[in-house]
Amino acid sequence: MKQLIQLYKKWCGHEPKDVERIPGAGSNRVYYRLWDNDGSHIIGVIGTSRDENKAFIYLSQHFTLRKLPVPKVLAVSDDESRYLQTDLGTISLFDAIRGGREAGGRYNLHEQELLKRTIRELPEIQIRGARGLNWSQCYPQPEFDEEGVLFDLNYFKYCFLKATELDFHELKLEANFRMFARDLTSEPMESFLYRDFQARNVMVDKDGNPYFIDFQGGRKGPFYYDVASFLWQASAKYSFKLRRELVYEYYHSLSHYTEVPSVRHFVSRLALFVLFRTLQVLGAYGFRGYFERKEHFIKSIPPAIQNLRDLLKMNPSLFPYPYMMDMLRRLTELPQFAPKEDTVVKRSDGFKTAKSDVYKANPLDGPATYSKYDGKGPLVVRVYSFSYRKGIPEDESGNGGGYVFDCRSTHNPGRYEPYKKLTGLDEPVIRFLEDDGEILEFLKPVYQLADHHVERYLQRGFTSLMFCFGCTGGQHRSVYSAQHLAEHINEKYGVKVEIIHREQNIRQTLQPRSPKK
Repeated sequence: MKQLIQLYKKWCGHEPKDVERIPGAGSNRVYYRLWDNDGSHIIGVIGTSRDENKAFIYLSQHFTLRKLPVPKVLAVSDDESRYLQTDLGTISLFDAIRGGREAGGRYNLHEQELLKRTIRELPEIQIRGARGLNWSQCYPQPEFDEEGVLFDLNYFKYCFLKATELDFHELKLEANFRMFARDLTSEPMESFLYRDFQARNVMVDKDGNPYFIDFQGGRKGPFYYDVASFLWQASAKYSFKLRRELVYEYYHSLSHYTEVPSVRHFVSRLALFVLFRTLQVLGAYGFRGYFERKEHFIKSIPPAIQNLRDLLKMNPSLFPYPYMMDMLRRLTELPQFAPKEDTVVKRSDGFKTAKSDVYKANPLDGPATYSKYDGKGPLVVRVYSFSYRKGIPEDESGNGGGYVFDCRSTHNPGRYEPYKKLTGLDEPVIRFLEDDGEILEFLKPVYQLADHHVERYLQRGFTSLMFCFGCTGGQHRSVYSAQHLAEHINEKYGVKVEIIHREQNIRQTLQPRSPKK
């Protein structure tokens, strides 16, 4: 620690005003945030492996020259055991998408967009980052090869498989391991293999832009590996639909950097790396969890086993390793890995929910929007949610007109017990509705119609407009739709919007503000 402060002083000219240790994860490196007198801050790193430090420093400098989104190394100690780097903030992608993870894999639109932006950026570091890179600087080996694959497969065998006490024939398994290793290394590999590409190793700035960290274990290798590592992260619980969309986003982005194989070939090769990565992380979880007794890794084992179960349901022709696949099937059937019922963090009524005032007005509130054609006053939009059982809301303004939309064609959360006491303002319901996309498709033409109507009302000097959304109980789908349209209109046009969730006895006003440019 003292030597790290000396390095800072040598680089900056004076000692840091404050030093804060940053909690680590699975790494043996120790991180500190060092604060300067003017409030700026950088990261100080103490690494136990000089070779690993050298690899990170070289790669960071190379990627920085390529203008890739990585931390820049600012200073290095003479013995290369300590170095300073730019601070990319406190929010990792893992933190930013925590809500979707805790909701069992129901990621909202913002979280999905962060994932898509990240996976689209991956070819930048894989393909552009590989150009001119001196692979001999990589640690612990310069290239993804058959020997390295066998090392990881045996790591799985000794650190995880043997710890489960499952009976297996070592020679038969070894023979299949060798076949598997040959297949994984059978294609030319000219990209940078990040190796530990996961949400914890991506930082996100205030605009949602991803930055890559902890790439010191990278080497020359196939681009499939990182896709498997990212999308089959054990604890993420990405749905099949979301994974498929993210694979497409990656494949499309990759095509801008290099010639890509056919979709069929890409998917079949990716499946091999998903299986390999799953066995690899189980080996790591076994060592860190069973032997080092680190709770985080022990908790990660069940979702990793579930990933393995899902792989075993795929077309057997993708995995021509009969003994290994049979052994893995028996592994997933062990009593200690039996699937358990999903659990959630519960409150008194049975579910964790978001705050009732999820949708906060923008602080840039401006003056009311007046029509240029008269001076009678600003347009006020009223948006209702209601139950058809209790009738369509009356127009309080006395003007009549407006629109009534029937939400009952979309998937109803109210049919399921966990959502019966929640509303369309609560986080689990929002995730449920956005998950299959039906409500989003329903609202697309509604937004178009509403936009046109609001614009014409502003031009003509009208002062009142009404939109109503109805569903069976006025609790889930109609509440979600009304709230989202109201926010959309307020943000885009800056007009005052009154929200009335009639059956929930909730009224909310979104004040006039500066319209979105």
